[in-house]
Amino acid sequence: MTAVDGLDLAMMRRAIELAEEAADRGDIPVGAVIYRGDEILGEGANRREIDNDPTAHAEVVAMREAGNRSGSWRLHGCTMAVTLEPCPMCAGAMVNARLDRVVWGADDPKAGACRSLYEIHADPRLNHRLEGTGGVLAEACVDLLQRFFKSRRGV
Repeated sequence: MTAVDGLDLAMMRRAIELAEEAADRGDIPVGAVIYRGDEILGEGANRREIDNDPTAHAEVVAMREAGNRSGSWRLHGCTMAVTLEPCPMCAGAMVNARLDRVVWGADDPKAGACRSLYEIHADPRLNHRLEGTGGVLAEACVDLLQRFFKSRRGV
């Protein structure tokens, strides 16, 4: 687990903005940013509802963009900031993309695969591992999710 710096916080703030855009479209508010140094290579927000695609999680959208922009599926030297702890699908994709780090906001006790239920990103049985740090701007990330689900329930 590495220390979170000002760049990580700035990227998480951008991920929160992307999550808010997803909520405005009716998608669960999750946003992700992939960066190498201070250069953003990919951004994404959940698009499952708008694209009718079960794989259109923010993390996958951001990895696709980063791969296209960098000209390689290997995202060595990159960090992902994401507002919600990645699920098993996304954590596996991050391992396959060879990301160096992931920082996330809210833990996901029902599907989290980087701390809550599994630790796929750090599993020594896999061919690649990445560092993970949770709880980055967690209060803002949790608040966004709670507001979204309250509005969906009509509370």
